[in-house]
Amino acid sequence: MFKLRSLVAAAGRGTRSGLPYPKTLFAIKGVPILIRIARLLQPYDERPTVIVSPEGKDFVARCLDDYVIAAELVTQPEPRGMGDAVLRFKESPAFEEAEHILLIWGDIPFIQPSTVKELVTSHLEQLNDFTLVSKRVDNAYTSVSRDHSGGVTGVHETRELGSSAQLSEGERDIGLFIFRKQPVFTALQEDLSGKFGQVTGEHGFLYVIEHLVRKGYRVAAVQVATELDLVSFNSLADIREYL
Repeated sequence: MFKLRSLVAAAGRGTRSGLPYPKTLFAIKGVPILIRIARLLQPYDERPTVIVSPEGKDFVARCLDDYVIAAELVTQPEPRGMGDAVLRFKESPAFEEAEHILLIWGDIPFIQPSTVKELVTSHLEQLNDFTLVSKRVDNAYTSVSRDHSGGVTGVHETRELGSSAQLSEGERDIGLFIFRKQPVFTALQEDLSGKFGQVTGEHGFLYVIEHLVRKGYRVAAVQVATELDLVSFNSLADIREYL
């Protein structure tokens, strides 16, 4: 049997949202986003690994204790990007036994259980190396590219394309992925094109998808996201209607 472990990238400081604590702890209808995510992941991993900032670690630990949820907390010392955050999973006790990793960004509060189930099922049944959830939208903050036969060729962040880049209609990811550990962690540690963002200078994550495809790995995007799955918390304006 394969071993699936889960990873929550939740080191966001909450600066843009004006919070004095990590934004993943923002409560929506009385329940912190991180708790919503942890409960979502429980059918797959009862002890997820959560990547946190140094100043946010105690806040996160107390919140998890309050809700009696077990997790491995790993610190990302500096905010150096999602690729760097994912690599921190190597410091988790769960890393060695993990064969597949279910990764979710820590600021998406309304991912539906059915969406996760379809992602995991599709990934395992198709024997993929990397699978993500996507949806066609009017304003795509990320852009999934495909070849003439519909196969995924890459995923790119609009903000890293320069100040002249405009949001447009397209297929975007939602911040939910599952992948085999070995090829992805190998790619994240290599000196590959696109590793550091042109605008932010941060070590990204989505760039590895294009390199996996080029190396012949099986990569897929399942267009099963719901409107609720798309909601992310960057500022209060993003979620005001759900409070």
